[in-house]
Amino acid sequence: MSSYDKKIYLVLLAAITISGFIIICTLGQSMHREMQAARLSDISAAEPESISVIREYKDRIGVFREGSRTPYRVIDYDFSLLSDYDKEKLTEGVVISSDRELQQFIEDIAS
Repeated sequence: MSSYDKKIYLVLLAAITISGFIIICTLGQSMHREMQAARLSDISAAEPESISVIREYKDRIGVFREGSRTPYRVIDYDFSLLSDYDKEKLTEGVVISSDRELQQFIEDIAS
């Protein structure tokens, strides 16, 4: 076996080793993501739906538990910056039935 053949052999061996390492890491990450997604879906399915009301609170946005007069969370967003439509909705109160829906509402208001 010549010196040139040995170099080719070593380059191919290195390429196969690196490719195998990349494949193993990619499969591990895919499995990890699937397990995380399964855990998150189990957690969200197990969480009871809570009803909250979002409305204006001291020129900010307050999140109130059903029937409560004080917010359990205040979103630091200036009420005066909202559109007239959003101000009207929040003056009346918006009923939210899940944390995911609350997060979506906050993202919509902030954009």
